[in-house]
Amino acid sequence: MIYTKEQTNKINEHNFAYIIVKEDNNILEVTLNRPKQRNALNEVIVRELAFALSYAHYNNDIRVVTLLGNGEIFCAGADLKTLMGYRDTDSGSTIPIEDKRIIIGDLFNGLHKPCIATISKPVYAGGFLLLGGCTHVIAAESSTFTLSEVKRGIWPFQVMASLLKIMPERKVLDWCIQGKTWSAREAYESGLVTHLVADKDLDSTLEEFTYNICNNSPTAIRLGLKAVEDMKEIANKDQHKFLHKRLMELVETEDAQEGMIAFKQKRKPNWTGN
Repeated sequence: MIYTKEQTNKINEHNFAYIIVKEDNNILEVTLNRPKQRNALNEVIVRELAFALSYAHYNNDIRVVTLLGNGEIFCAGADLKTLMGYRDTDSGSTIPIEDKRIIIGDLFNGLHKPCIATISKPVYAGGFLLLGGCTHVIAAESSTFTLSEVKRGIWPFQVMASLLKIMPERKVLDWCIQGKTWSAREAYESGLVTHLVADKDLDSTLEEFTYNICNNSPTAIRLGLKAVEDMKEIANKDQHKFLHKRLMELVETEDAQEGMIAFKQKRKPNWTGN
């Protein structure tokens, strides 16, 4: 993670300029809050997102992260002013500036918690990077997805990399080459959106998802997501041996022991996240 546990411990003492962070019932709700700039991603908002996700990673009380956007646009992608060298020095954000360069496409690496993006508004360009990092994307039927970089002489390199992890190569290339707007239905059928719902059902669907996730073992989910990430560095012939070792480690955790005892006693487990 970009930030350490010690840095994020006092998250409530910090001022966030462009996101709203709310913690409640094991859920960390993160809302993009730069509506006048259509939630465009500049260096400040990216730094704030990295800080919030680092906090979620270290805090065992957080079992799921939700990602929302204020205003009429969920995210317009990268802030062109930032690409042209402009630096936002008077935002009022108190999030520390790190020497490490924060790459938007890597923001969710190492989170090891379910992250649900809820989309009811248009998503553009680099906003796809946020969706690509989430485990779930719940989209309302009226939402749209536009990847128009080629119309401005730019190729969406990082978005392409994120999409190649979740969509067939030909479909990704088609999206990058055509540079048009896709409906929520098309995004769902292509794999970018994991769940497509009626506009009126968006909030209730998110509530159902978070409820279900929070009732499952946070330790099992955390170590399972970590294993998915670690497997990318493990040769195919060694993966089952690697995963068996991880299973044996998981069985020794407090949550695994509690889960098995609760099953025998026919009661609901009391998860601790350990």
